[in-house]
Amino acid sequence: MLHFRLSSTLLLAVTCSLVTADVSTETVITCDNGNDVQRLSCDTGVIRVTAALYGRADRETCSEGKPPQQLSNTKCSQHGTVDVLRKRCDGKKVCELNTNVIRTTDPCYGIFKYLETNYTCFPANHLVTCEHSSAHLHCDEGQVIFVYGADYGRRDRTTCSYQRPTSQIQKVLCSNPTSKVAEICNGKNSCTIRASNSVFGDPCYGTYKYLEVAYVCQFVTKPCGTMLCSRLSASLLLAATCLLTASGFSSAQNYFTSTALSKERVITCDVPYNVQRLSCADGGVITVETALYGRADRETCSEGRPANQLTDTQCSQLGTVDVLKKRCDGKRVCEFNANVVRTSDPCFGIYKYLDTTYSCFPAIHTVVCESSLAILQCDEGQVIFVYSADYGRRDRTTCSYQRPAPQVQNVLCSSPTNKVAESCNGKSSCSVKASNSVFGDPCVGTYKYLEVAYRCQYPPFQPDQ
Repeated sequence: MLHFRLSSTLLLAVTCSLVTADVSTETVITCDNGNDVQRLSCDTGVIRVTAALYGRADRETCSEGKPPQQLSNTKCSQHGTVDVLRKRCDGKKVCELNTNVIRTTDPCYGIFKYLETNYTCFPANHLVTCEHSSAHLHCDEGQVIFVYGADYGRRDRTTCSYQRPTSQIQKVLCSNPTSKVAEICNGKNSCTIRASNSVFGDPCYGTYKYLEVAYVCQFVTKPCGTMLCSRLSASLLLAATCLLTASGFSSAQNYFTSTALSKERVITCDVPYNVQRLSCADGGVITVETALYGRADRETCSEGRPANQLTDTQCSQLGTVDVLKKRCDGKRVCEFNANVVRTSDPCFGIYKYLDTTYSCFPAIHTVVCESSLAILQCDEGQVIFVYSADYGRRDRTTCSYQRPAPQVQNVLCSSPTNKVAESCNGKSSCSVKASNSVFGDPCVGTYKYLEVAYRCQYPPFQPDQ
């Protein structure tokens, strides 16, 4: 089975333009309304902040409802903003903050300001596994794992936080780098490692932790006659792919529209409040394929368990996959625990686990917090096609940084909207403000966000008339 990860065919077909141009830059603009959240995220790879402005550079941005005198200074910029953002966000998949984090001075008194951040996403498979779950690293056939880096601990309050007590997620300065993942997995085609204190030690006692791994897949060096084949780097593969004909690109595009980027598996032992996390690190959105709550063998989650708790290997609760599909399909990240799926006890006295397999299907997934601008953009010659868009809130962690608890509690208020499609379909780039004035207010008093899934496609060929 093919697993389209960063160093394989997906990179070849999708990112050929990197050979001849700089890595594409993402832009997020957040108006300085107090505690509005700015969110940076990478569908593929990790964040690297390239520029940041806190101030004002034109009269149009974040000008809605503001008098002219608050927009007059267009050369207003606080020094050091980019350094603060780099320290906070570089190397992460997702980074949330607000202007309180970077506002050290008032660079232009009386002027209404905004935070504009530019960042790039550099290639790496980024895997996050909650404590007591198993991380599965894998590559395409003929490729092996190379681990860039790994950390075990906690560096934010939102990752792997579903229904955990507040005291277990407050310490965010306890993540330690570890070489164990590289020692165990480097050079292998696939590798499984458990996120646990018994493997990595305990960097922060009493804190619920997670394992964060960045890795790439690379081809093994092999003899070629009397010469050694050089290992194929991502950029070499990309350059080779640029030789594809236009029809080749069209075929590749159609293929990736309907083919999964990767197939993933997560196993979580049924210890109360352990978190299972599904995520699509290569871009795209989740589609749950199978799910087992019960036991199918004697080895999985057997550590420290007596033999009589492992005997029934045909134990499976009905309906588990339906619960997970309803909860997770279409999301980039989905967190939950066994309490969500445990509707019965399929085998009394047997120690159970949750084993989920899911696929990631191609889509660009953008989330912007209320009062920020969603900027959708495609390569030259391509246009936007919006799969779906929702405005509201469907979890307590997204766009939650320093928001009051009552503003993030309502998670049943997200409403689908066709306004993004109406505004953006057929355009090369498009910006839409995440605001009640555009989408209406599906839940008064809740701090909301706009979630968009879209793809870039070549417009239909129009023969000359």
